[in-house]
Amino acid sequence: MQNQSSTQSNWLRSYYFGRAIFSIAWIAAAILFSGQSHLTALLLVIYPAWDALANLVDARFNGGLKANSSQALNVVVSTITTLAVIVAISNSTYAVLAVFGVWAILSGLLQLYTAVRRWRHYGAQWVMILSGAQSALAGGFMISRSLGSAAPTILDITPYVGFGAFYFLLSAIWLVVAAYRNANA
Repeated sequence: MQNQSSTQSNWLRSYYFGRAIFSIAWIAAAILFSGQSHLTALLLVIYPAWDALANLVDARFNGGLKANSSQALNVVVSTITTLAVIVAISNSTYAVLAVFGVWAILSGLLQLYTAVRRWRHYGAQWVMILSGAQSALAGGFMISRSLGSAAPTILDITPYVGFGAFYFLLSAIWLVVAAYRNANA
């Protein structure tokens, strides 16, 4: 059992590092291409699609979608969000930001639930709990910003992605330190 737990902990550490790296690369691309509407549109579609894929892979690695209902629901929410972003892009940047806001609330709450459920098995989930809660709060902020007069851009979403990258990176590092401590205990 210890070997399976170690394998899953290694997976979770790699998963968190992968999520952080993807988010950092996405932010760099968003900043680099912020004035190019076709590329920013692609980035806006890719981000929730990536989240759906990442949750799907993680859930499958950790017992499947049936055993991970919050991640299964997150896959559905992120997939619907991807489609909603495609529709919103043709409408307005206000609509895109509103879609991201609703998604941030839903996916944040689902992430929070997943982290609470995982706490007893892996530890280091307090960071993911904070991340989920902050995501939900950021979603509310994005929705309020989408109702404002200043036209939103992709750069209005990058802080949200940046905090996600920070939390995933911090969780991965926390798991590395915990594994090191356990190995040397």
